[in-house]
Amino acid sequence: MIAEILSIGTELLMGQIANTDAQYISRRLGELGINIYRHSTVGDNPERVREALAESISRSDIVITTGGLGPTEDDLTKEMVAEHFGLEMYLHQPSLDALTERLTRMGREMTPNNKKQAMMPVGARVMPNLCGTAPGAIVEGNGKAVAILPGPPREMQDMFERQLVPYLEGRAGVRIDSRFLHVCGIGESKLETILIDLFHSENPTLALYCSAGEVTARLSARVADGEESAKLLDPLENEIRARAGRAVYGEGRNLTLAAAVVNALIEKNITIACAESLTGGMLASRIVDVPGASAILNEAYVTYSNEAKMRLLGVSEDTLRNYGAVSAQCAKEMAEGARRAANSDCAISTTGIAGPDGGTPEKPVGLVYVGIATPDGCEAVELHLRGDRRWVRELTCVNAFNELRLRMNL
Repeated sequence: MIAEILSIGTELLMGQIANTDAQYISRRLGELGINIYRHSTVGDNPERVREALAESISRSDIVITTGGLGPTEDDLTKEMVAEHFGLEMYLHQPSLDALTERLTRMGREMTPNNKKQAMMPVGARVMPNLCGTAPGAIVEGNGKAVAILPGPPREMQDMFERQLVPYLEGRAGVRIDSRFLHVCGIGESKLETILIDLFHSENPTLALYCSAGEVTARLSARVADGEESAKLLDPLENEIRARAGRAVYGEGRNLTLAAAVVNALIEKNITIACAESLTGGMLASRIVDVPGASAILNEAYVTYSNEAKMRLLGVSEDTLRNYGAVSAQCAKEMAEGARRAANSDCAISTTGIAGPDGGTPEKPVGLVYVGIATPDGCEAVELHLRGDRRWVRELTCVNAFNELRLRMNL
């Protein structure tokens, strides 16, 4: 089955908001085994919507539209779909009742144009909106189908998962199961070289995606309904892990490096402290983002000034005078001081030059030191990072968590 996404809204066309709906739908269609060939975006103009809709339907088995379901005159998606299939519009009473009840509960008045949202093409399969006021619909004709979804991401995603997915599964007959292996410490180019022959398989398939300091390997297998994908995915995952080794830190679509590290610390009952300079609390924030982090995070220090490093962490004045705040010696004393002050099992520290100013030929922008203090001692890692201020700080956090993971065998 071939699908196409038609995003409707002048605000999307003008770049005033990001089109996250199309990204979400594309990913989910792939997982359902449905081929997605095109994304199109059109403004709230009847002629252009009419033309784009006709083109999309001519190329695809199913078109999924987002947006244009509001109460205003320029919200015409349902009307354009009904016109294309030669259908009349009618008032869908259950939708009107649900809309009236929702507006009453919110303390809002039902205006005449609100009723427009309850109008539906004759014969449409109505999809109630459990998160908003605009119901959606599935309209079929001439062997084609159009699924009409609201634009707000929360409403769209809920309607897609609850109501459109069962319909799509019934039409597709196949699905695509995916696994996501997360890799840190090996760049995309090197990882591709290590795994190059594994990309030549048609089923399962392998693809790599980059993010800040990491690479995600997506393993996908196409199987018939009721068939297990493990027999295809298990051997591929095992081979990737064998070749990439400890650089693979976990599996899961939404897994983050921080979550993998924190969950391992929780499992092993290892407490941690943070001492941050250039990252300014980012490390601690990422730890706290993980549920259950209170079991292992003892304390966190943001010691941006030299005075704070000395007073809170016990960094010696001689170290700062002889080596500077951006040095391996300072990073080690920060980590050791945090571990000692917080009475924790381990500690991580960061110090460096995030830019855009402050660099010198000897210590350029992007020079960063990460300190790792454990019961076995303390070490500092020197990093040379590139990017703007935000990117340097982001990469520092990734490297800090990865160094802790490797040195503590998490």
